[in-house]
Amino acid sequence: MIKRKNILKVAIDSPAAAGAGTLAKALSKHYNLLYLDTGKIYRFIAYLKLKYPNKYNKKFIKQKIRNLKIKDLSIKALLKDEVGTEASIVSKVKSTRKLVHTFQINSAYNPPKKFKGSCLDGRDITYKIIPDADFKFYITANIKTRALRRFKELKKIKKKTSYKDVLKNLKKRDKSDFNRKISPLKKTKDSLLINTTNLNKRSCFLKIKKIIDKKLKFDANI
Repeated sequence: MIKRKNILKVAIDSPAAAGAGTLAKALSKHYNLLYLDTGKIYRFIAYLKLKYPNKYNKKFIKQKIRNLKIKDLSIKALLKDEVGTEASIVSKVKSTRKLVHTFQINSAYNPPKKFKGSCLDGRDITYKIIPDADFKFYITANIKTRALRRFKELKKIKKKTSYKDVLKNLKKRDKSDFNRKISPLKKTKDSLLINTTNLNKRSCFLKIKKIIDKKLKFDANI
């Protein structure tokens, strides 16, 4: 694999609905970085499994991942509940994770030349995908705040659900993310903890921007 030299690499891990995706997008736009929402890849595979059940096998997945473009991850169908449920199943398959990890690592270390680096968010980015990232962040917020945010998001897209159900689903998701055997969600010792419970999007972005800018001034190699 080709590794571009002197690029900025940002790794973000977080539980669901902590605001990491919004933050990663804002950072990517500001610093001109390739942004990759790694969880969407598993949703993409789950979507393919539901759409092409007869074609779905290891060879089929391999081909689709090889030809995967970042824009493919923005299709609305990936946000469906049944896709999310299926994604949690396919993400536990070792061979699938291996293929996805290869794609993620290549995206992180070899982004298109128009980008100055990469910013990935997920569950195992800081220790599995970009262990030598220039910046590692662990974004979190209390469960009730996260549930309220997710509930508001779903209401915006006119998704019928209740706060109670969203909270229940998040608790279930957390349990799965923290306790799974393969690539569990955890905060590494060298990751900076950012609690967004009492921070709005702008405040959170500025807090992290300050941290990055301070280091970049002292690091002439990036």
